[in-house]
Amino acid sequence: MALAMTLLKAFGSVVLIAAVTGIAMGLRGSTRDGRSTQAVWDALLTQRDPMPESFDPIMVADLPEIAQRYFASAISPGTPLHGVARLEMEGSLILNGRKMPMHGDQIIAPPRGFVWRARAGSGWIRFTGSDGYRAGQTSWTRFWLWGVLPVARVVDTEDHARAAAARMVMETVWSPATLLPQFGVVWRQTAQDQAEVRFAKVPEVEPIHLTLDASGQVLEITTQRWSDANPDRTYRLQPFGGRMLAHATHQGFTIPTMMEIGNLYGTPDYAPFFRARLTSVKF
Repeated sequence: MALAMTLLKAFGSVVLIAAVTGIAMGLRGSTRDGRSTQAVWDALLTQRDPMPESFDPIMVADLPEIAQRYFASAISPGTPLHGVARLEMEGSLILNGRKMPMHGDQIIAPPRGFVWRARAGSGWIRFTGSDGYRAGQTSWTRFWLWGVLPVARVVDTEDHARAAAARMVMETVWSPATLLPQFGVVWRQTAQDQAEVRFAKVPEVEPIHLTLDASGQVLEITTQRWSDANPDRTYRLQPFGGRMLAHATHQGFTIPTMMEIGNLYGTPDYAPFFRARLTSVKF
């Protein structure tokens, strides 16, 4: 009996040491990820021009009618054309049918990249982490359960970079100045209220398609995104997009401030996984 008790105590000590070691390693890993994420955030923030030129409708006078309609709604005349946006948001993530509260912040600086940092979940399921992309340098998805256990980790693969770049160009509607033709963007009107928008400086992505209302506000945004969010878990081009549910004006820019986004948009398999409302916008 004494031997059994001694062995049990020894086993318990080993388990405790292993648990403490695992937690310590997890904390170091999540801290290292946080520093790496912040470095890209800071690098993108340096791209902000403190004194950009101001918007003049003559800049878009040669564009198709739908593009002129968009810019008339999205940018007030005289607005400094800042291309870097910093956002805060709240909403929910829907993963495997489970809806979880989400809070996040983001910097977007097309075509150079973006960083999205998030906290999500409740109860025993809480995770933190980030998605990011820096053109020609890095891309990642890194999330940790309770800041200790890695639950998603994809870093610096060609497939991920292509998918992340597609997300960045979808989110240019949060940074309207970057949709101007001087940024290498090509507009084509495809219907009375629809436009195709191509990004010459991001050649690895498909064009985005915008549906506008009569005033020029974005109602819907779609693209063919390189993604493995399918039953086969195989990267391929597939529909991605969503609806813009509300708009507001910040520093002369009118942008979508409430949205619902998901994979396979426009198909019977569409399942929105992201619903959010912007709570802070800074250019």
